[in-house]
Amino acid sequence: MHTIRLLAATGLSLVLCASAAAQTAPAQASGPFTVTLVPPTHGRVTLTPALPADGKYPAGTVVTVTTTPDAGYALDSAWYSVPGRFGQMYTEGMTQDWKVTIDRDKRIGASFVEQSVVDHLTVTHDVVFAKPGVKALKYDVYSPKGARNLPVIVIVHGGGWTANDEDIMRGLARELTRGGRFVVASLDYRWAGTEDGDATPNTMANLIEDVFGGIAHIVEHAAQYGGDPTRIGITGDSAGGHLSAAASLMPNMIGSRGFGTTPGVFEFTPSYIPQGRTVEQVRDQLTAAIKAAAPSYGVFSAARLNPYSEAHAKDQAWKDAIAPLSHIPKASERAVPQFLTRGTNDKLITNADVTEFLDALVQAGQRAEYIQVGGAGHAFFDWKPDEQTKATFQRYGVYYAEAMKNFFISTLY
Repeated sequence: MHTIRLLAATGLSLVLCASAAAQTAPAQASGPFTVTLVPPTHGRVTLTPALPADGKYPAGTVVTVTTTPDAGYALDSAWYSVPGRFGQMYTEGMTQDWKVTIDRDKRIGASFVEQSVVDHLTVTHDVVFAKPGVKALKYDVYSPKGARNLPVIVIVHGGGWTANDEDIMRGLARELTRGGRFVVASLDYRWAGTEDGDATPNTMANLIEDVFGGIAHIVEHAAQYGGDPTRIGITGDSAGGHLSAAASLMPNMIGSRGFGTTPGVFEFTPSYIPQGRTVEQVRDQLTAAIKAAAPSYGVFSAARLNPYSEAHAKDQAWKDAIAPLSHIPKASERAVPQFLTRGTNDKLITNADVTEFLDALVQAGQRAEYIQVGGAGHAFFDWKPDEQTKATFQRYGVYYAEAMKNFFISTLY
């Protein structure tokens, strides 16, 4: 049993992350629409057809966004943003020529990074593993060049369970692959409720099933990415902190009998099951393969979780079944080390929230490390095209990604 409580007293001021990703405001009814081209740094952007002199395109115009990095730089993403839930909300493309349909007023731009940030990587974008609803579920893989039989770290993004996608964790993915010790996969899942446009609301159990399905697909294909399917670590921030903790501690709850449809039976059926394998075989494989987790500023207790299901909102057993705090195994039965972080200026997750989880882990004999990041707010592991989010990541994310990487080295090697 190993417990650390550490305050990193950097003295740095709070930096809030205003960006959010793929969830966008409803399309406007008619055009023409104003497009603002945001001048990028370290590269150029051209629009085809060219932006008219009045800055307006007819509704439905398909604009090709062509990006050209300066010497020594590489494309991070092309993007457009619209006002929405968390201020400017971004949708991104990772190709040199990216098409955007003009169906509302939009800001368009591009982000570039130093070539050295990505030189060591082969990136596989948009691997689709399931489509249980309107949205295709996918992940991106970041493989160090020449990777072979490396442990795999799976990242689960945050966004209140109802926003963002796997792109928002690419900064962390790039940092965790530095040094060539890990393959990293950044994973998307359904949004809770009807935020994806699904007629039937997605519950919190459905999201956990998506994470298990994504991990099952990653494990099945790990070798082609240079990964070892028997050594899996999981991390995630905020909502992804909850989901990554659940996936690491609760794979024994994978099953085929349904989640809450029979009184007292709560089993997660992954959104993807490899061909020729049973749900129970997937359960046993993931239980053995998932060896450690690093849930960052997450939600762990049933009291703090929204089940996103009116039918189960007052069902304590149902809510306990989605809460990592309620399902910590004894280390003597299954050891799953946990690395916890939280910014001292986090207004969403309290120190008490994380400490409650930490103390329960220690009580079960699990190795647990808790680092409080002095001066940081919420979501400091996020990465988006705006300068404020990038600055927050550079200030806090880079340093603590290295600490996280060292934790995974100690548990997966």
